Amino acid sequence: MAGSLARRRLLGAGAALGAAAVAGPLAPLARAQGTGGAWPTSFPLPVGFRPEGIATGPGPYAWFGSLGGGSVYRASLATGRGTVIPTGTDTPTIGLKSDHRGRLFLAGGPTRLLRVVAGATGAALATYEVGRPATLVNDVVLTPRAAWFTDSTQSQLYGLPLGPRGELPHPRDVVTLPLKGEWTAAPGDGFTTNGIERTPDGRALLVINVYHGGGSLFRVDPRTGDARRVDLGGKKLPDGDGALLLGRTLYVVQQVQNAVDVFHLDATGLRGRAVARITDPRFRIPTTVATYRDRLYLPNSRFNEKPDPAMEYDAVAVRRVD
Repeated sequence: MAGSLARRRLLGAGAALGAAAVAGPLAPLARAQGTGGAWPTSFPLPVGFRPEGIATGPGPYAWFGSLGGGSVYRASLATGRGTVIPTGTDTPTIGLKSDHRGRLFLAGGPTRLLRVVAGATGAALATYEVGRPATLVNDVVLTPRAAWFTDSTQSQLYGLPLGPRGELPHPRDVVTLPLKGEWTAAPGDGFTTNGIERTPDGRALLVINVYHGGGSLFRVDPRTGDARRVDLGGKKLPDGDGALLLGRTLYVVQQVQNAVDVFHLDATGLRGRAVARITDPRFRIPTTVATYRDRLYLPNSRFNEKPDPAMEYDAVAVRRVD
């Protein structure tokens, strides 16, 4: 998720595609139950919240993590109204994902913590410490068997193996997966790794590398760490941040470009072609993306501006590209 110089500064951790563009007003998704109004296409987040990650579900709700503290924010997509949910810690959250059990998997950035909390209450369910002092735990993806987290400054992923009923692992069972094969990283502890998703066939992981080749996507074998560069037809991801896979359609947020690049992938995830670029005048450095029905939802980070306790933040909705 954090990728640009502005992002790294704010975290304290140290190209047009020539395809179709999608922009403009978004038609109402549905009628908000009990309100008689249309579902909002943008809604405010708490003042000074410093949002980064987003997750949707269960149900028509979105969850947001904060770089400014340990709380998460739960918003109704039907009304745009929400609630701050304390998690009992000041640990920031960069990436997050929610599962059908209502649990939130939180990436703790420079704290090196992987946390799992109850979405309804913020109660801690498990905490794991990973990496080394230079580690920046950034993004997370859920698979049927594990939760996988990226480390932006170390060439490795972290995995939380899940039991047959979603049981969380003991700390000794946390997996550290070194990235090998064609993977290259920025010198020293330079920022390299960002968003993560699954391949369409579910057999491997897709990991954004903002350093290699001017910004690349890699297919990673979760058993061995072998990484192979995905052929995107020459398209680059220098500002690639959050990723979202729907079927064979991959959405990649290019944060400082204020755009979402859309690719159609083959089943293995080794080859893709650009099919669209989503832009919107309401984008103010969006970072990550989640979906509900026919919409994409993105938090505006405003990373190009100095954070201020009185700064206003919001999330916006745009149409999906099918």
